Amino acid sequence: MRIIPLVVQVDVAEKMKNAPDGGYQIGVIIGSFIPFVILIGIAYWMYNRAKKRDENGY
Repeated sequence: MRIIPLVVQVDVAEKMKNAPDGGYQIGVIIGSFIPFVILIGIAYWMYNRAKKRDENGY
């Protein structure tokens, strides 16, 4: 059984060079930022939840 790595190295510059049109380039850029946006959202949610828990005295 093969383990799929959680962090995949993507060569964005190579994909941009071989892009068929401008729409594909925009998709590659957006797709490369989505994981970071999700991680930032989860971190903010955890911070906010811990802050509320501390304010309530739990």
